[in-house]
Amino acid sequence: MNKTRYLEYQIIDDLAKKMVFLGGPRQVGKTTLAKSVIKNPNSYLNWDILEDKNQILNSTLPNTDEYIFDELHKYSQWRGFIKGLYDKHLKDKKILVTGSARLDFYRYGGDSLQGRYHYLRLHPFSVKELKLKTQNEIEELFQLGLFPDQILPGKLVDSKRWSLEYRKRLINEDIVSLESIHDLSLLELLIIRLSDLVGSPLSVNSLREDLSLAFKTVNRWLEILERMYAIFRLKPFSDSLVKSVKKEQKHYHYDFTQVKKEGPRFENFMALHLLKWCHYQYDCFGNEYELKYYRDSQAREVDFVITLENKPYMFIETKLQSTDIDKNLVYLKNKFPEVPSYQIIFKTDKEFVNKDGIILQSAIKFLQEFV
Repeated sequence: MNKTRYLEYQIIDDLAKKMVFLGGPRQVGKTTLAKSVIKNPNSYLNWDILEDKNQILNSTLPNTDEYIFDELHKYSQWRGFIKGLYDKHLKDKKILVTGSARLDFYRYGGDSLQGRYHYLRLHPFSVKELKLKTQNEIEELFQLGLFPDQILPGKLVDSKRWSLEYRKRLINEDIVSLESIHDLSLLELLIIRLSDLVGSPLSVNSLREDLSLAFKTVNRWLEILERMYAIFRLKPFSDSLVKSVKKEQKHYHYDFTQVKKEGPRFENFMALHLLKWCHYQYDCFGNEYELKYYRDSQAREVDFVITLENKPYMFIETKLQSTDIDKNLVYLKNKFPEVPSYQIIFKTDKEFVNKDGIILQSAIKFLQEFV
């Protein structure tokens, strides 16, 4: 496995100018990456370790020029603490903050840090990062998952056990430390129910009825799961040329192995790869790419639309095996003939361009071009 993660050099470059906040799902490799950039063991402080917490609270930090603060967002005054440290040692300290939640959201308890940091989002592994070349390799990845602890053992049973433990720890450790939720068992039921609904527009009303909860409660829990990098939601693409839906969102899981049906599972697998590329472009280069989907009032739907500054950049439809070009993708391509359009097949050795200019390509070849 490639030991250098795709954000390592960006972190090194950014630390020479500002602080770096590194967010992403739990167990995605943030701590390992941070320690590969800042190698001094005395530089590492973890809020979840009592001794380290006391050093932070008592301002008795190690005498070093570099700091890694892990899970610091669990400290209610973390932004004020970091701001004070940065402003006092602006020229001679490198500060890397990591957390398994959206660090751009948990802003309470401190003055603004605007202009003092770069925010980078670390994603799980991908076809490109792992340098996969063959169909057998991508099929193995599709079974195991994308997180380091799913891939490294190389066994399906280990991946399945990890996934169950991951869900429990996300709820009982990460979410509990940041949010007030009284019925954690219902929250877990929501996550399980969500895995059956991947690939379809998400109805909060339906979830409310399924779980016998208030609409506001379900909506709040979805927002929490998004903030904790358990799921992500896509907005519909809209444009004056097409009558798109305005509010319906689709959702996907960062641990796509929770999705059991092969079709939605592959769609989730692709969504993770595309989102990783969009975030990489945005965080590292300032390019305003965004991942969306298309659905109109006639229920025509295309899985993914990548936009650049709100203009369509690429259309992508995913299929497990079918090489018949999707009619909804043809419709969207005809509306925007200049936009590259792909039908990506998980299991195929075919590749061609049809009369409408739509490219049919295998997933293994398509994903080698991303990040």
